[in-house]
Amino acid sequence: MSCKTGIPDLDEKIEEWIAWDQNETTCNELKRMVVEQKVDELKAILLKRISFGTAGLRGKMAVGYACMNDLVIVQTAQGLLKHLQKEKLDLLKKNGIVVGYDGRYHSRRWAELTAVIFLNGGYPVKLFSQVTPTPFVPFATKKYKCAAGIMVTASHNPKEDNGYKVYADNSAQIIAPTDKNIQDSILQNLVPLKTSWDTSVLTQSCLLKDPFQEILDDYLKTISEDILSDHKKLNEAVGMTFTYTAMHGVGYFTFQKLCDLIGIKIVPVPEQRDPDPEFPTVKFPNPEEGKSSLDLSFRTANSINSVVILANDPDADRMAIAEKHPNTGEWKVFTGNELGALFGWWLLDCFKLKYPDEPISNVCMLCSTVSSMILRSMSKKEGFTFFDTLTGFKWLANLTLKLEEDNKKVVFAFEEAIGFMCGTRVLDKDGVSAAAHFATMTSYLYSKGQTIAGKLDEIYSVYGHHISCNSYYICHDGEKIKAIFNRIRNFTGPNTYPQDILNGKYKITSVRDLTTGYDNNRPDNKAILPVSASSEMITFQFSNGLVCTLRTSGTEPKIKYYTEICASPSITDKKAIEDTLAEMVDGICQELLQPNENGLITRSTS
Repeated sequence: MSCKTGIPDLDEKIEEWIAWDQNETTCNELKRMVVEQKVDELKAILLKRISFGTAGLRGKMAVGYACMNDLVIVQTAQGLLKHLQKEKLDLLKKNGIVVGYDGRYHSRRWAELTAVIFLNGGYPVKLFSQVTPTPFVPFATKKYKCAAGIMVTASHNPKEDNGYKVYADNSAQIIAPTDKNIQDSILQNLVPLKTSWDTSVLTQSCLLKDPFQEILDDYLKTISEDILSDHKKLNEAVGMTFTYTAMHGVGYFTFQKLCDLIGIKIVPVPEQRDPDPEFPTVKFPNPEEGKSSLDLSFRTANSINSVVILANDPDADRMAIAEKHPNTGEWKVFTGNELGALFGWWLLDCFKLKYPDEPISNVCMLCSTVSSMILRSMSKKEGFTFFDTLTGFKWLANLTLKLEEDNKKVVFAFEEAIGFMCGTRVLDKDGVSAAAHFATMTSYLYSKGQTIAGKLDEIYSVYGHHISCNSYYICHDGEKIKAIFNRIRNFTGPNTYPQDILNGKYKITSVRDLTTGYDNNRPDNKAILPVSASSEMITFQFSNGLVCTLRTSGTEPKIKYYTEICASPSITDKKAIEDTLAEMVDGICQELLQPNENGLITRSTS
């Protein structure tokens, strides 16, 4: 059978793939595509390469260099090994790496291939023997002082995807320029070694250890200790029953054990309790999607008279909450920003109880710049220190480490995409510990005759309404996305941004463009937050206090928008604020993003 298309550079890549790939399934798939002369598809998967960035790798599982498969994983692990040999050799020799994986298709296989490459290099590997929550990997990286941590997961992406997340030796996700250095190292080590495919080393090497039980025990003990003993007693006394969904992921086993330690009772959604790579009951296995992803949770909760739902995403690093209204019976799914406000109040209160003599000025709370600024408003009134960072927990975690070096106490960090870091036990978002803290907070509130929604209203009455509207459009055309943002940057002429929306009704007072480094709110027009030309991110501030950020996703084909009005506590007409926000969001989307003209796909209603 001829494996040629008649296109020299493409045929070279086809021949190369067949020579290198030892996975029969993907090899046969490639050969079939050649026989069927699917030239455009072959060009897309062989002449382009999936890029390693600060989020590691994430993409569709299929044949080709642009996708996730055995060969790409082997090349990635070989490149990562060479990078660590160059940058962290002593630590690599002494403590090696830790590798975890979730319940998706091929996750275990790719974790094992990674382990094989490091073991054959002569370095210690701690490979989890079963699926684990993503937070276990940074936790283990920190505990064992590893040179790196690797988690094979695509988090909440559709079932067709998988990913490869890397943590640095400081247990935080890697940041630039480490990502570029790893990418360069991958490209310099593309030829797979014969030993890279030899999994027999997994049963023979004395350098291989299974950290599962030790990490599970230590994690449970550590997180349990973070919850005050009086609150554990209160959990048992109140006796609330929480509905829990793992969204066909890996969270239930660990969370159930943690709940046993802190006095929380959960009833899992049975259809979604255990890992299932098919995600058969949800179109998108992401609780951030809201009610559309929680249908079975509502059904389970209603059947057992449970009024609060706790949800993790499939790799258990994110957490969502829903509460049933006591009068109407309607379910409210809280946004990440609303949960950030609740966590901020609760964890500050717990810190004061636990450390009554610690100056509040030493306390820090953090959020990403596209998240609600409720923590900033709280800090002005309460006296703790607030910081915001670029989007992504890699920035929050690395700033946390710097603050700890200055003897500051970081008690909470969050991003609006339902990611929460309660304390510094895990330097990443952790949906398991977040669910434990939130369930404890809920027991406390209900013991006082108060609901979660009621407490949120109380927080806003003290610090001012912070009303946000965040969503996205789907766009699979990267060139179209570039054109949209280039139009915004050259709105009325070269290098001119929009000055208002809705025919001048709402004026734009400042623009910060973290793609180009422009910020007209600074004396030199230069942004102080890190700049990345490889992603799109523009923030507009309006004269009425609304802040809007437009950005592209690092892991999905989306244009995201984030908007928030931060009102004074003296403004009590919430409906008027909401109406203004809705009008402005519609104007921003129609005038700047032009979804109809650009064929953007609207997020389905949740």
